[in-house]
Amino acid sequence: MNELNPTQSGPASGGADVSCGARLRLAREAAGLTREDVASRLKMPARIVQALENDDWSALGATIFVRGQLRSYARLLKLDLDVDACLDRAEVAPVAPPELVSYSHTPRYRRVMEQATKRAVYIVMTLALAVPVWFYTGPHLGRKAPATQSLEVPDDIAVLSPAPAEPSQAPTVHRTPVVASMTPRAASVDDSDGDLVLKFTGESWVELFDAQGRSVEKGLLAAGEERRFEAGEVASVKLGNAAAVDVTADGESLDLAPFSRGTVARFKLSSDGSVVPASE
Repeated sequence: MNELNPTQSGPASGGADVSCGARLRLAREAAGLTREDVASRLKMPARIVQALENDDWSALGATIFVRGQLRSYARLLKLDLDVDACLDRAEVAPVAPPELVSYSHTPRYRRVMEQATKRAVYIVMTLALAVPVWFYTGPHLGRKAPATQSLEVPDDIAVLSPAPAEPSQAPTVHRTPVVASMTPRAASVDDSDGDLVLKFTGESWVELFDAQGRSVEKGLLAAGEERRFEAGEVASVKLGNAAAVDVTADGESLDLAPFSRGTVARFKLSSDGSVVPASE
């Protein structure tokens, strides 16, 4: 493993014409590392490392993502790099205004109504097919009604009805009226309500989808915001700045490291509530 000089400021750091990406590339070559080595250590694709060295900011997305990736790369090389100055000089693709809505949340009543409508359509279609088939092919149409046997009793048969026994005097039971308690039981409030809880400690992009691939929530959320979802409401999760989000799944804190690549974390919630990595 190559040792990096903690005090290096990067080759040709004093040159005003050397771009930030070029300084990263020269520092990497001076440390004897390949792009694949850097990608492995930073847990990001090699194409992102190449885009950083080529100053190809448009391939990396929003400014918040570019800033985090530049800082991670410079920290690995122990390079004194002014990331903000790099971004000021570079042309970073802005996030399209239509996508920068706070979030697009589908109301719960609307989802319930859609599910009820689908079930009603299914029931109507089933009845429309089953009733005619039953009516035209039912064997009951060709059967004759069975003869009803007379239940009249012949006159010559005397029916002796036993005299009703005189009821014995029942003991008097004194009942004590039951008075319902008027004190309602205090409702238990659990701070961990919801099978999926997202708490934002910093600004992060979020994309949530249900099992049918419909968007449940999508947008850029600020620090201090929180989202809670019930079981089955969310099936796929994508977090743009995973380090700024605390995730609780089924009442337990979730470590995002196994699901992260760079600063982005992706995972899915299976039908039994377990968390699995999301396919690319």
